[in-house]
Amino acid sequence: MRKRIITTNMKRTGPTDLEWLNLEELAEVELTSEDAAHPIESALLLGVATGWRAVAPGEQTIRILFSNPQPLRRIWLSFIESDVERTQEFVLRWSPDGGQSFREILRQQWNFSPKGATSETEDLHVELAAVTVLELTIVPDIGDGNAYASLEQLRLA
Repeated sequence: MRKRIITTNMKRTGPTDLEWLNLEELAEVELTSEDAAHPIESALLLGVATGWRAVAPGEQTIRILFSNPQPLRRIWLSFIESDVERTQEFVLRWSPDGGQSFREILRQQWNFSPKGATSETEDLHVELAAVTVLELTIVPDIGDGNAYASLEQLRLA
C-alpha cells in the first residue's frame, strides 16, 4: 500500500498562466451587466484576479464569442462568496455554430455559507473540438432574486 501525508494548508490552484488561452486576442465578450469596479476583464484576463460582479441583481449571462472556432480541453471556474448565505446555480453551455444551437456542459448548484463554504471551484476536463461560443448563466440565489452574481475567475485551455 502506498500512502502520502498531506497538509491542510495545501491550496488548490489552477495551472500556470502559460497554459490558458489569451481571451483578449481570441474572443469578444457579451454580458448582461457589470459593476464598473469589477469588470469582466478582471475574471477573464491572465494576470488579473479581482473578479467580475454584476451591477444588477438576478440571473446573469456571460458569452465568450471566439473569432475562430477553438478546441477546448479544460475549463476552470472559480466563485467566491464570503458575505451572504445563498444557493447559486450556474449553467455552462457551448455552441459549435455561432450560437444557433447549444450543448450543455455542466449545470451545478452550490451552497455558499460565510461560516463554512465560501468558494466553489470547478476544474472541468472536456474534449470540445470547435467551440464558437461559450455561455455561462449564473442564478446567484435560486431562493431570492436580489442577490448579485459574481465570478472570480474563468480560464480556458
